[in-house]
Amino acid sequence: MKTILGIETSCDETAAGVVIDGRLVGGNVISSQVDVHALYGGVVPEVASRLHIERIVPVLELALSQAGMRWSDIDAVAVTNGPGLAGALIVGVNTAKGIAASLGKPLVGVNHLAGHIYAGWLAEGIPDPAEDPGFPLLALLVSGGHTDLALMEGHGRFRLVGRTRDDAAGEAFDKGARILGLGYPGGPAIERASAGAPHTEAMPRAWLPNTHDFSFSGVKTALLRRAQEAGIYPTPGRIRDGNPVGALARAYQDAIVEVLVKKAVAAANEYGVRGILLGGGVAANRQLREELVQASDVPVIIPPPVLCTDNGAMIAACGSYLLELGRSSGWELDIYPNLRLDYAIG
Repeated sequence: MKTILGIETSCDETAAGVVIDGRLVGGNVISSQVDVHALYGGVVPEVASRLHIERIVPVLELALSQAGMRWSDIDAVAVTNGPGLAGALIVGVNTAKGIAASLGKPLVGVNHLAGHIYAGWLAEGIPDPAEDPGFPLLALLVSGGHTDLALMEGHGRFRLVGRTRDDAAGEAFDKGARILGLGYPGGPAIERASAGAPHTEAMPRAWLPNTHDFSFSGVKTALLRRAQEAGIYPTPGRIRDGNPVGALARAYQDAIVEVLVKKAVAAANEYGVRGILLGGGVAANRQLREELVQASDVPVIIPPPVLCTDNGAMIAACGSYLLELGRSSGWELDIYPNLRLDYAIG
């Protein structure tokens, strides 16, 4: 059995996880910076980097403590080396290099996006997705910075078949929440405002025929114009026509979720996959989870919400399988802020 320590610092979560044999989570600690960045309405890269430096050691120590392990029990160190914020990535990569060097253990660079997909291997109570339902799998990755559809043909093997042409789904939720005066982060705020809201508004969908690509800039613009008409934007406190915030939030969420679900199902059918993997922070959205399961003709693998947001366990899981493939990194491991999903390691 291999015990992998995973380190994740690509954005505003300082996270570390311990995973055994790519499937069993021994410890998983996430130190979120969301309360700090909420003051600015979004992530401030310099602030994120400084907070990672302050928090990384306590987070690592707590993850090992949760797992009931010592440093000597670690067989390899996996770390996110892209994509993400350059300064934030540097903190994690340099920390991982130091740990691996001091322990004399292998170092594995992990694509953050692939990590989100491998969170599906950590879902409790399901078989190994590589065996049941088996490859090929379709990965729908929805986060603040990315919205991708990828064909997963084997461990560490991804082929992009669709991606957003403008805003990512999570970015669209953040901007929509800002327009409606709901705060940051936008995804949970939109979901809360939508709960129980009347279905009295409608938003457009960008279908981009004959492609598996996404576009969310149009629905964002439609929301902005409707909010301006209702007096919500730019001054949320001045609402002329009752309080349409909930209805607008619901219509906005409906539009984004419907496009994600229908595009994913269409791609799954076209490529004849055996299952769909849902990953990324937006995968915690209940409506998306439920509608994708209902619409799909193949099994849908969804991690629990705590493993949808950035975490170290998913990086450790991905690193475990990359290590089995012999894809460990040398000490020259560098960061790649714009790394694509088709490259499993930098």
